[in-house]
Amino acid sequence: MTHDDQGPSHGHIPQGQQPPYGQPQPYGQQPEQYGPYGPSAAPAPWPAEQHRRRGRVRPAVLAATGVVLAAAVAGGALMYTGGDAPAASPAAPGASATVTPAAVPSVTGSLPSDAPSALASLLARPVVRPEQAFPESAVRMADGSRYERVDLATTTDCARGMSQDLAALAEQGEGCSRLTTALFTDAERRSQVSVTVASFVRAEDAGMVFGMASMDPVTYQTVSLDPPPGAGLPTVPPGSPGVFRRLMTVRSVVFANGQWGDGSETGEADLTRQTEDLLQYVNDNVVAYEES
Repeated sequence: MTHDDQGPSHGHIPQGQQPPYGQPQPYGQQPEQYGPYGPSAAPAPWPAEQHRRRGRVRPAVLAATGVVLAAAVAGGALMYTGGDAPAASPAAPGASATVTPAAVPSVTGSLPSDAPSALASLLARPVVRPEQAFPESAVRMADGSRYERVDLATTTDCARGMSQDLAALAEQGEGCSRLTTALFTDAERRSQVSVTVASFVRAEDAGMVFGMASMDPVTYQTVSLDPPPGAGLPTVPPGSPGVFRRLMTVRSVVFANGQWGDGSETGEADLTRQTEDLLQYVNDNVVAYEES
């Protein structure tokens, strides 16, 4: 069971506007144990603050809000109950103005009355593991396209891999159980596509996150990975254009953020195709696990 949102989402993020992510401590100081992975398959704990938010979408992405919300919870309800930021008071002469951050909207999700009876048993299973969502380091698509997975990171502290607003939104429900991100590049080693699987305790919380991320992909997004040392890939320049896509499964939201490694603003159609192909590949892996 998959729900999609494939609206236009290509543009820029101004330099200097990346919000802080994660916890006050550096990410790498408290490595987690992830179970009996083989030496070549073991994902790293969520990496250090070198990873950053990328991309900016044009306002046109909001045009299909009503359709997106209808799909977001598979026929259930998504209720938006506020979220306007309080107006900042004028600063006194000679005093510094204080910027008040936007309030996170209060959103609730519910399942439809005709939700499948098997849903409870599906949700009782453990969430998808990194090696199940990303089983291959070399990926070949049906059309012959090839991609290499150059990095893989996972954490049970999902806020480390989310924007502040997305992390705050996820906390309104019963929480995110695991977040895993892989960084892929194409055969020419030009593209950089980060695909993230965020799995939730409840299906309605996944629907809530999917719906809000579809409404505003810039505010509610996951963190893209920068290439690790030794990968032979450049770090994408700040302010480079990006493509954002997402799909929803039973209890997970799969995000894909694609950019050209050199920050190029051309070739949007090819970058979009690569981003959507990798998103669908990972989504199929998650669906195969969640619905088996």
